[in-house]
Amino acid sequence: MGPEQAMWSWGGMWIFPLIFLAVIIFAVFRFSGRSHSGPPGPGSSRRHGEDSESAVDILNKRYAKGEISKDEFEQMKKELMA
Repeated sequence: MGPEQAMWSWGGMWIFPLIFLAVIIFAVFRFSGRSHSGPPGPGSSRRHGEDSESAVDILNKRYAKGEISKDEFEQMKKELMA
């Protein structure tokens, strides 16, 4: 086997690890469970402890904790109901 043949046979060997790495990266992103199709819709599952509370529920809790005054509560509630 001459130098040209040896160089040709080993010259393309770097492509196999590169293909293997690409397949691994693809598999990780494909099966990671993340949705890349856009924002979650009404029927989608929620993640990371997100609640399904409405804005009025949150406002009621903030008022009950004393975080906002009665005037602020009334104003915000009126804006939310509009």
